[in-house]
Amino acid sequence: MIHRTYQEQLQTWDKQYLWHPFTQMQDYVKETPLIIEEGTGLFLKDVDGKEYIDGISSMWCNIHGHRKKEIDDAIKRQIDRIAHTTLLGPSNIPAIELAKRLVEIAPQGLTKAFYSDNGSTANEVALKMAFQYWQHKGLKNKTQFVALQYGYHGDTIGTMSVGGIDIYHKVFQPLYFKTHFAPAPYCYRCPVGKQPGDCTLACLEELENILRGNSDRIAAVIMEPLVQGAGGMITHPSGYLSGARALCKKYKALLILDEVLTGFGRTGKMFACKHEDVVPDIMATSKGINGGYMPLAATLATEEIYHAFLGKYAELKTFFHGHTYTGNPLGCAAALASLELFDKEQILENLEPKINYLRANLKRFELLKHVGEVRQCGLIAAIELVEDKITKAPYPWEKRVGIQVCLEARKQGLLIRPLGHIIVIMPPLCIGGQELDRLLDIIYESVKTVTQATTLPLFS
Repeated sequence: MIHRTYQEQLQTWDKQYLWHPFTQMQDYVKETPLIIEEGTGLFLKDVDGKEYIDGISSMWCNIHGHRKKEIDDAIKRQIDRIAHTTLLGPSNIPAIELAKRLVEIAPQGLTKAFYSDNGSTANEVALKMAFQYWQHKGLKNKTQFVALQYGYHGDTIGTMSVGGIDIYHKVFQPLYFKTHFAPAPYCYRCPVGKQPGDCTLACLEELENILRGNSDRIAAVIMEPLVQGAGGMITHPSGYLSGARALCKKYKALLILDEVLTGFGRTGKMFACKHEDVVPDIMATSKGINGGYMPLAATLATEEIYHAFLGKYAELKTFFHGHTYTGNPLGCAAALASLELFDKEQILENLEPKINYLRANLKRFELLKHVGEVRQCGLIAAIELVEDKITKAPYPWEKRVGIQVCLEARKQGLLIRPLGHIIVIMPPLCIGGQELDRLLDIIYESVKTVTQATTLPLFS
């Protein structure tokens, strides 16, 4: 724990110099900043020495907990060799070994790995690959994309062009390329007016209508498989993903799967698309790729995609894309160590009991007056809070209900972050039963405290 005077100095500097992402700074500067100093396993510790369960895996990326010895040691060994060298020309040992390992664990048919830095860039790479693929194939009109309502794929201009969350994306619309948006399979708030029990994936029919009417112009469909993350942890009904794959084949559109959030065990399998035996043409990965240690991403593609870019130098078929830290040896070494842990600790095999335990213990939330729906896929869960359970009316933004719940949880030693009025549960995969109980108890009491209050405060 650091000296009180320095703590106060850090808080002042934080407000004076830092601009936090996805944060209304006018509100932030009125609050006392939470400054994390260290972490071990499932827990984070702030500069006051208070511990918190890392309930969102440090923004959905931590897998094995903090300061995992095997990953720490791998990075230390690598830094004694070299920290970074460019992949534009030369190669490096960890990048080669990791590419091989990623292909081995990926859906069969994805055979080439292209590195970048984060989820946004992984998806940006995927979009550019898909676009340029059709240019090389001579189908130069195939320049448009299809994405899902409430979809989120990053914050670059390209990935925002295929983003379907108005509060994030609408303001930048003049900068975007053409994208068609299909209705999300959001069963709780069905965009095509169906009710549970009388729906035969009508949202897929809408996707097919878009593809049928624009097949000569559509390069690819991009979607998050099984779970739409930033859109509200929207869990897709069984058969939607495989149905979308079939439609892409039928109308000759590439399928890009954004496994940035869902990859590396989050849904109970290494990749979400394996639940329905779907092999995309291109797959984007990041976040959990190296256990949440440092920026790294990989976009995987099929041989068909890769071979379209081969040709004589003067033909300019090269994929002109790259990043300074592409294939960074430290990040790749961490990823190799992380993947070894999946085997060593049998992480996927041990997930099923945790997933079932979470499912059983989420049921009590459904009885709360202001819980509209509880959603789960693997160790990903969401609690959608509503002002009126009958009409499903959400809370007004100005009440900041999700933020208030998370602030209440913070007081009790749990760090989580909402998506508007939706509370997200996404702990590291290493979480044990006692810690999961504590996490759920804190969220349950926090939801009750905030939603049962007569008047909700605007700020903490």
